[in-house]
Amino acid sequence: MPRPQVEPGFPSRLVDGYKAFYYGRLRHERERFERLAATGQKPEVMIVACCDSRAAPEVVFDAAPGEIFVVRNVANLVPPYAPDGVHHGTSAALEFAVQALKVRHIVVMGHGRCGGVHAFRASREEGAGEPLSPGDFIGKWMSLLEPATADIRCEEPGSAAARQRALEEASIRNSLANLMTFPCVRELVATSRLRLHGAWFDIAAGQLWLMDPQTGDFAMAMAEADPRAARP
Repeated sequence: MPRPQVEPGFPSRLVDGYKAFYYGRLRHERERFERLAATGQKPEVMIVACCDSRAAPEVVFDAAPGEIFVVRNVANLVPPYAPDGVHHGTSAALEFAVQALKVRHIVVMGHGRCGGVHAFRASREEGAGEPLSPGDFIGKWMSLLEPATADIRCEEPGSAAARQRALEEASIRNSLANLMTFPCVRELVATSRLRLHGAWFDIAAGQLWLMDPQTGDFAMAMAEADPRAARP
């Protein structure tokens, strides 16, 4: 086998990680990868998650290759249906997942300490212009959060941390509402061929909270979850 040539300047951490994958996980799951390559992917679950490096769905849900279809963007937002001919990466991924892959579940997964949500909240509460200044990409994207501000449920309005989490949860509810503006989603949900879910991940505690579809409130997925239990 010829010695691989590594591009000069390519991050060494990624090269080392690939080596660990190639000589470790791939050896144990080679048959699975070969089957996926031959037959294609057939995930039942799509997850809309944040691109934050601390909240990877594949890690949180201990997913194997081919199990979940993931689209990640800043603040895990789903825009409303807008077939206007402009580029829509998240909407395209959603359409592909629903119509081509025929997923059975769509999960909008937010997380604690979200930088995008924090920037939006700060721009509203403190009048900060960065990084949400007019004319840039992030400012336009985060404006999708505006409707969520009407659905903030905060028990401690005096706490910045509580307001942050309340907006993160409201954002999830807003994205789920936007999902229902897509005709292909609305039809499948109406006929029980597709289910929508909301989830919120606490990075610090490692806890997953799930949204009650009736009330929109969040509760821990595992009441006994204790981050100390995972420590050696």
